[in-house]
Amino acid sequence: MKVNSLSSLPCKSKIQTMNKILLWSIIVALAGFLFGFDTVVISGADQQLQNLWGSSDVFHGSVVMAMALWGTVIGAMFGGIPTNRIGRKNTLIWIGILYTVSALGSALVNDPYTFAFFRFIGGLGVGASTVAAPAYVSEIAPAKDRGRLVGFYQFNIVFGILIAFFSNYLLSNIGENSWRWMVGVEAIPAFVYTLLVLTVPKSPRWLLLNGKREEARKVLTLLNPGGDIEKIMADIEESQKDHHSSNENIFMKKYRYPLILAFLIAFFNQLSGINAFLYYAPRIFQEAGLGESTALLSSIGIGVTNMVFTLIGISLIDKLGRKKLMLIGSVGYIISLSLVAMAFFLEWEGMSVPIFLFVFIASHAIGQGTVIWVFISEIFPDQLRASGQSFGTSTHWVLAAIIPSLVPFLFGTIGAGTVFAVFAFMMVLQLLFVLFMMPETKGRSLEELEKILTKNK
Repeated sequence: MKVNSLSSLPCKSKIQTMNKILLWSIIVALAGFLFGFDTVVISGADQQLQNLWGSSDVFHGSVVMAMALWGTVIGAMFGGIPTNRIGRKNTLIWIGILYTVSALGSALVNDPYTFAFFRFIGGLGVGASTVAAPAYVSEIAPAKDRGRLVGFYQFNIVFGILIAFFSNYLLSNIGENSWRWMVGVEAIPAFVYTLLVLTVPKSPRWLLLNGKREEARKVLTLLNPGGDIEKIMADIEESQKDHHSSNENIFMKKYRYPLILAFLIAFFNQLSGINAFLYYAPRIFQEAGLGESTALLSSIGIGVTNMVFTLIGISLIDKLGRKKLMLIGSVGYIISLSLVAMAFFLEWEGMSVPIFLFVFIASHAIGQGTVIWVFISEIFPDQLRASGQSFGTSTHWVLAAIIPSLVPFLFGTIGAGTVFAVFAFMMVLQLLFVLFMMPETKGRSLEELEKILTKNK
């Protein structure tokens, strides 16, 4: 069964339809741009804020720096509720509003507590976007292009990271209030995104789940002009009917396999140390002996590397598949993180640490970075997709909040070398997970994957 198949359309109609789907996917994926920008923009203001408010390492790391991540945890944990109840599209609109309020509020405050509050609001938007955006795109995308289209969300994350690093560098020398401009400039793309997301249609699968057949028919006609819309609707409804019960939840025995898959891919994503590194890139480079200005420039290099290899990953994900990209990334992780650990242990000087970290970022971008949001959005049935996304992203963000908050303390106690050695060991375990547990999902419809991954009664 090929839901959302375009193969029967004339060439011109196929191109027009794919252009519409591509445009809507890119608009929704802009939530990822704001995710990336919001997550990393704080790195440029990191030490300036600590000096301004005289915060201890523990308070600065766990409150000022990590509060957005705790907001992300809450947003991810409960983002499935509005995504299910008010829909994917309406949730995405509210996410844009949260980003806008957070950026403006963070730029105008004068104390660390209020600053942390507004950063928390932005975090809610980040967490909810990791649930709603991939779920939306996976539900409108043709099976053969789903990896690439959902992958635009990850591309926008790394593009946002790059622009945040670049923005921080440009704004770093404009005076004592440069941090206000660094965190406040996000309000501009946040407002534009909110307006654009108003123009996308609602998810047809969500509409069918909620009994809105006529609206669903209109959207499916846009997605499949010339297709047998009644058959497509019947196939989706048949799949939904098998699990359409108020007592169904992702913790039932028959969903144990996709639940474990979502947990482990999210768990290993953060145990690579990726968010810890992105949050503290300038500080890590300074630990390696680079000056402040050189550290900021190296951070921009990290952003460029991230974006280039994410593009490569997106171009390959529907050809090589999710599993092969994860294998490539895992091997790259192990090599690069081991070299970084050795560089700190043996006190190698010069550009060795930045070069090894560039390899680390490339490995992340082509593997976990490209795959995680696609994979989690594929492995749960329609009516539990938002809940499954919420579980996977909650696991991701709980660890993303804990690990970066510990970085200043760990660097000051056990040392950077030991920290990176632990990350390298965890990536050996990820390699075993990919080899022996992770299924390949490329090219299959969501309904086919549901039959394969769900243990039916």
